[in-house]
Amino acid sequence: MKQFFKKITGLDKEEQRIAEEKARVEEESMQVLKKKDPKAYATKRKEPWVSVLDVKVNKDNVRNGFFEMDWNEYFIKDLKKAGYGEDGDIDEEIVDRWFRDIVYNMLQEEGIDPADRSAGYINVTSIDKGKAEVS
Repeated sequence: MKQFFKKITGLDKEEQRIAEEKARVEEESMQVLKKKDPKAYATKRKEPWVSVLDVKVNKDNVRNGFFEMDWNEYFIKDLKKAGYGEDGDIDEEIVDRWFRDIVYNMLQEEGIDPADRSAGYINVTSIDKGKAEVS
C-alpha cells in the first residue's frame, strides 16, 4: 500500500531524484577529497595508501639522509597479511621491514649483493600516528 501511495503521488520519483542527487554530490565530494587529501580519500574508501612525503640528503655526507613517509591503517593491514608484522607490532617497525625489502630488492635488481654492501643502519622515528621519519 505504501508503494502504491508513493507511486500515485509521485513520491517514488522524488525519492529517486533525491537519491541520485545525493550520489552525485558524494561523488563530487570524493573527487575533491582525492585531489586535496589522497590519504583521506583512500582511507574513506578503505584502500591501502602510502606515500613518501619528503627526502632529505645530508649535504656533508650524501650516504646519509632520510625519507619521511605517511600511510594509513589499510596499508598496515596489507603489510601484515604479506607477513611484515603481526597485531601488536609497532606500525613504524612494520613499514621499516617492508622498506628494507624494497631497498634490498632494488640492490639485487642492479646486481649488487645486499649482504656484501655496507648499508649502515636504518633509523625509524615516529612523528605521529601513521607517520615516520626513516633515516
